[in-house]
Amino acid sequence: MIEVIKVFSILAVPMVVLIIVVMGAMRKVKVYEVFVEGAKEGFNTAVRIIPYLVAMLGAIGMFRASGAMDFLTGLIAPVTNLIGLPSEVFPLAVIRNLSGSGSLGLMTDLAQTHGPDSFIGRLAAVMMGSHETTFYVLAVYFGSVGISRVRHAPLAGIFADIISVIASVILVRAIFL
Repeated sequence: MIEVIKVFSILAVPMVVLIIVVMGAMRKVKVYEVFVEGAKEGFNTAVRIIPYLVAMLGAIGMFRASGAMDFLTGLIAPVTNLIGLPSEVFPLAVIRNLSGSGSLGLMTDLAQTHGPDSFIGRLAAVMMGSHETTFYVLAVYFGSVGISRVRHAPLAGIFADIISVIASVILVRAIFL
């Protein structure tokens, strides 16, 4: 099973790129020109979202510096232990909702502390791949297009994030333990 996952992970990105190029050629789309046009739009979007990004990163920094993360981790540890989630990984589950780069820093720290092939290291890696930066997406993408009433998006995102954490624990236990 692990060998199949390794082969699939090596081939996944090149196959997606190949499929996109082949489908574009079959539909007579000028793939390179469309790619460059999309990159231009992406740059313009990046410039528009900078204020939202700065606000989100500032809020994350205050949350971590205030000690609220450590308090929350200690408070929720009995619950996380019930589903098999080590309390060391819980901050990653919280920060991943807010920031991709912040959660990458936490994952790197977990991998250096516990080792990348440990249960905690593997769980952190799977969580990084399956968990979305929900509040970042809400702040940046909704803000960049002027949506101010997000309705059910935050609850749906949080629900999906909780499910991804539980699924990560189940999958890592099933595959690597």
